[in-house]
Amino acid sequence: MYKTFLIKYAEIAIKGKNRYIFEDALVKNIKYQLCNVDGSFEVRKESGRVYVETDGDYDYDETVATLSRIFGIVGICPVELHEDEGFDKLCEAVIEHINHVYKDKSFTFKVNARRARKNYPMTSMEINAAVGEKVLEAFPETRVDVHNPQVMINIEIRPMINIYSEEIPGPGGMPLGTAGKAMLLLSGGIDSPVAGYMIAKRGVVINATYFHAPPYTSERAKQKVVDLAKKVARYSGRIKLHVVNFTDIQLAIYEKCPHDELTIMRRYMMKIAEHFADEDKCLGLITGESIGQVASQTMQSLAATNEVCHMPVYRPLIAMDKNDIIDISNKIDTYETSILPYEDCCTIFVAKHPVTKPNINRIKKSEERLNDVIDELMKTAIDTTEVIMVDAE
Repeated sequence: MYKTFLIKYAEIAIKGKNRYIFEDALVKNIKYQLCNVDGSFEVRKESGRVYVETDGDYDYDETVATLSRIFGIVGICPVELHEDEGFDKLCEAVIEHINHVYKDKSFTFKVNARRARKNYPMTSMEINAAVGEKVLEAFPETRVDVHNPQVMINIEIRPMINIYSEEIPGPGGMPLGTAGKAMLLLSGGIDSPVAGYMIAKRGVVINATYFHAPPYTSERAKQKVVDLAKKVARYSGRIKLHVVNFTDIQLAIYEKCPHDELTIMRRYMMKIAEHFADEDKCLGLITGESIGQVASQTMQSLAATNEVCHMPVYRPLIAMDKNDIIDISNKIDTYETSILPYEDCCTIFVAKHPVTKPNINRIKKSEERLNDVIDELMKTAIDTTEVIMVDAE
């Protein structure tokens, strides 16, 4: 029965004179995402609201699922739009709405009226009381509960009168493309896909870099990362994934440097990721690191890693517990893929007892042992990098 969805947003409303930029970005993102949904849609904005209108048949469930993944949306309301034909017609429309939507009328309700048109002849409180009375007359089994109603009957007096009683939660955040671009260091683990999702939620477009180490890591490990990127792309849009062959660099580090200085490997990963970030005009790097989770994520290790970067490193999981991260990974459907038993290069070459408090001067001294080979190895790794454009699955 629904031909229109009322789209609600939150933070966008406080952007002042720049508000239209965020609204336009949200409308653009909705149009882009709905291109993959069965049906024909028109997206328009009107006085603090965005409407998605359908033309003909469409897949309701797929439409709602798609809208619920678009950052910037906080509420998706299947809504009925009516011409203003007087208060009696309004009451008839509300009663018809309840009759169609709720088979069981034994519920508590509250009427919540808002007047965007202040010239309407009744105040919001008057509408609430009068419509509530009509509902009680039509459905005696209902009861009013203004504090904790089971059904909220929303009436918005706009150019068209909006009637809706369901609000499906959206993901919140800011529209993609409103906060620049950043490079995600993506692995096959649980953390980095969640980090990418969380940064994208703030309006950041993400590209990604993955470090592959054949033959120590399999093609299936690489495909696992591509599959994770596909799942993140459902929220972030298309991801440009750089697949770096890191084997020779890792072998050189393993041969020439102390095995317990794991930070050396991370530093070269950051340098390569930053190279591609510069090429792609990114404004920062993103990692899935959390303080103290593993040896390479102590405060001292993070400081040693940061030391090689000239651009900011964003770590959205930095103070999160593992269980909190897992909860989000389940929410975005990456967890089951992340725990598949295909190891990446970060786990293959890890020492049994890595240094947890690396000294930067000592790390730099160890890196000097690589001086005769590292420049050529870095150049080869960069030149042979595979680029995959990953779309949502």
